Amino acid sequence: MPRFAIMLFAIALMAPQPGAAAGDPERGEDLYERRCFACHSLDANRVGPAHRGVFGRKAGAVPGYNYSPALKRSEIVWDEATLDKWLTNPQALIPGQRMGFRLGDAVERADIIAFLKRESAAGSSAQSLSSGRPRER
Repeated sequence: MPRFAIMLFAIALMAPQPGAAAGDPERGEDLYERRCFACHSLDANRVGPAHRGVFGRKAGAVPGYNYSPALKRSEIVWDEATLDKWLTNPQALIPGQRMGFRLGDAVERADIIAFLKRESAAGSSAQSLSSGRPRER
């Protein structure tokens, strides 16, 4: 019986903890403004494509944005896993793409991804970054 209890305890320790990998969208919004806003907006194509609605969207599919041929050929659909890989090393995920930015910090990536997920769910409603300008502080 003690061996069974030890085995159950070990399994419980290995199980994913609720919210352990979940990012904080509020921190993600601040990070988005500091790390992403120079090139991206939620609702306007800039140096990079608009991000609102990115979850569930095929890579290279924002109307009116001039994507690299590599991104257009990609079969990737954006979700937590693909965005995490993209932000970690875009060139490794899609060789030949043009984004030269990497975000090495896993917590910051999770926060930005949580923010983008929240804003994707918000649809076209007006949010703090929808105008393409940073929010007032």
